[in-house]
Amino acid sequence: MQSTAFTFSPSPSLLKPRRLISSSSTATYSLPPRFDPIRAFSSSKRYDLDSNNVVFPRRSWSLSSASNSSLSRPWNPLPPLVSESKTERFEVRATAVPESAGEGEEKSSLVKTLELGLLFGLWYLFNIYFNIYNKQVLKVFPNPVTVTAVQFAVGTVLVVFMWTFNLYKKPKISGAQLAMILPLAVVHTLGNLFTNMSLGKVAVSFTHTIKAMEPFFSVVLSAMFLGEMPTLWVVGSLLPIVGGVALASVTEASFNWAGFWSAMASNLTNQSRNVLSKKVMVKNEESMDNITLFSIITIMSLVLLAPVTIFMEGVKFTPAYLQSAGLNVKQVYTRSLIAALCFHAYQQVSYMILQRVSPVTHSVGNCVKRVVVIVSSVFFFKTPVSPINSLGTGVALAGVFLYSRVKRIKPKPKTA
Repeated sequence: MQSTAFTFSPSPSLLKPRRLISSSSTATYSLPPRFDPIRAFSSSKRYDLDSNNVVFPRRSWSLSSASNSSLSRPWNPLPPLVSESKTERFEVRATAVPESAGEGEEKSSLVKTLELGLLFGLWYLFNIYFNIYNKQVLKVFPNPVTVTAVQFAVGTVLVVFMWTFNLYKKPKISGAQLAMILPLAVVHTLGNLFTNMSLGKVAVSFTHTIKAMEPFFSVVLSAMFLGEMPTLWVVGSLLPIVGGVALASVTEASFNWAGFWSAMASNLTNQSRNVLSKKVMVKNEESMDNITLFSIITIMSLVLLAPVTIFMEGVKFTPAYLQSAGLNVKQVYTRSLIAALCFHAYQQVSYMILQRVSPVTHSVGNCVKRVVVIVSSVFFFKTPVSPINSLGTGVALAGVFLYSRVKRIKPKPKTA
């Protein structure tokens, strides 16, 4: 809808009249007390300094055929108090605003919300498929080092593919940056290796219940290496996490110490990676986004783990070895490939979500993701779960959610 323009200007009719004073040769007009003759008239006017009255010169009128429209107006013995060429005009205009502007903003907000919801859905879906297919592979092929190396190899192929076809900008990495990223790549490699070792020993639900203790290790390592002392609220939120994991461990049907300590080691290494990322600060001009950092770490993890895999487990992922072990080669390769693709995809999507939301929102989403993975794995693998075990898992996850909320509460600054 177009708006109408409104114009306001002073009207000459509002000017006060002057009193005429008769004289023999001139017509003299008395002025209002506040009138300023210097602003009203040009320098060609004569002033009666004795009487403080303005004396106007006589003016003549002549008719002509000139095309100037100013000569066609009636003669006025009084000059305008304000020159017409300098008359101030006050205008109020309503700018035309299209009705579709508000609708466009609403549509843009709706699109962003739907996009974020889609990313969260993909994050959870990729996690579910990774844990299910990864567990199936580890059941028949109990070589976690080889499985982890295969996942890093598939991730490396995806990264090179994206960089080659400009799906994502290829970064320029210096030797100094690689040296700073190396510790992150080491703990990233160990974290994923220990997770696969735990998944191969115990149920998926139990592994993720133990991994709910990540906030505990985050608080301890941050206090030790970064000097970040936790608030009482944070410490209080850790109690249900520790208590819930302990209760679930005692009543877990698939419990064994190898799987338990592997999951705990995964918590330690993953949170060490987070602490190192804060400790090892990259200069502003050399900083990189999270997706690029993850891509570089994936390639470096493959380079680090490949020789370790050959040394510890040998080359066992060949068709000949799998056939000799009585395994379905096509099935193992297919499930391994799907697990590796989902492994890389869910971490990429996780970083994409982190770029759109706050860390607190991302932490809450991660807590919900763990619940979704535990529930889906229990139903898929038909894992036996006792009521007390369910209670312990629920208490631990509730503690994680509480931790993500109280983490925002900042301690009051100490007054001098």
